[in-house]
Amino acid sequence: MTPSTTPDLILFNGRFTTLDRANPTATAVAVSQRRFSAVGSDREILPLAGPQTRRIDLGGRSALPGLIDNHLHLIRGGLNFNMELRWDGVKSLADAMAMLKAQVDVTPAPQWVRVVGGFTEHQFVEKRLPTLAELNAVAPDTPVFILHLYDRALLNGAALRAVGYTKDTPEPPGGQILRDSAGNPTGLLLAKPNASILYATLAKGPKLPRDYQVNSTRHFMRELNRLGVTGAIDAGGGMQNYPDDYDVIQELADADQLTIRLAYNLFTQKPKEEKDDFLRWTSTSQYKQGTDYFRHNGAGEMLVFSAADFEDFRQPQPELAPGMEGELEEVVRILAQNRWPWRMHATYDETIDRA
Repeated sequence: MTPSTTPDLILFNGRFTTLDRANPTATAVAVSQRRFSAVGSDREILPLAGPQTRRIDLGGRSALPGLIDNHLHLIRGGLNFNMELRWDGVKSLADAMAMLKAQVDVTPAPQWVRVVGGFTEHQFVEKRLPTLAELNAVAPDTPVFILHLYDRALLNGAALRAVGYTKDTPEPPGGQILRDSAGNPTGLLLAKPNASILYATLAKGPKLPRDYQVNSTRHFMRELNRLGVTGAIDAGGGMQNYPDDYDVIQELADADQLTIRLAYNLFTQKPKEEKDDFLRWTSTSQYKQGTDYFRHNGAGEMLVFSAADFEDFRQPQPELAPGMEGELEEVVRILAQNRWPWRMHATYDETIDRA
């Protein structure tokens, strides 16, 4: 395979699996205008280079296609990435708590320290989560929010004060605030019957300034690139209103600074307003509008709140409204009439069967 133009890029001294039975492997490739233009040996490909061709020596390593994550929350997650502590792969609770203490020491008021999932107590040698007393000991004045899977969240005393949960706070729909014998919140929130309380509490935290959000989103994309991700479908998310909360990612897209090809879905935000949202969006937005790096991808993952099962996998089944099907059909009809594809977040058999 030979190019018709001088390549922009040549990767050589590597290992490529071509999926061509006649020539199953190669050591070099040429890329012209972001497409493969030649595949072969170093001897065949290197002479194709021109004065402006970039050459990268792979040092004998295998080259893989970029990974495409088909369910990611990059737009929302990027805004907070720089201020989240991650316990992924940490072997002991002692080490995790030392990391937490170090983060507390450098976190300015009124910001929180947040561990937003990505871990389980089973990865720790101690086989347990931190206690609320341990959190209060390392962070007496800095709010700490720790999300464990989608079943619970731990808040220290400073976080309880920041969100305003007191003895007089009523029990919220979609969750439980555990209380002591005097009725005061302990700091443990449970996702019973669903995780709404966890999302709502996390959303109360302060946001980063705009320029910090831009920087944070860049760092999130670079971390994904480091892991081999080059494309993603953004599934929207709670507290991610369109178009208001898309201004940071739009700024990066307009400046040609996205390092992830991103197709984004639109996610309705409030119960009983879903139909109005999609009527408005289908009249003002076009499916596939945008560029190769930032493109409208239809509707989802939330279509109607009555059909949302809010994944707490420790519960045997979700609580779905009896009239869910009718509300879902109204929205799906709007999407079908406008030729918008849609995706629905369904994690239980019952949700899938009824939808």
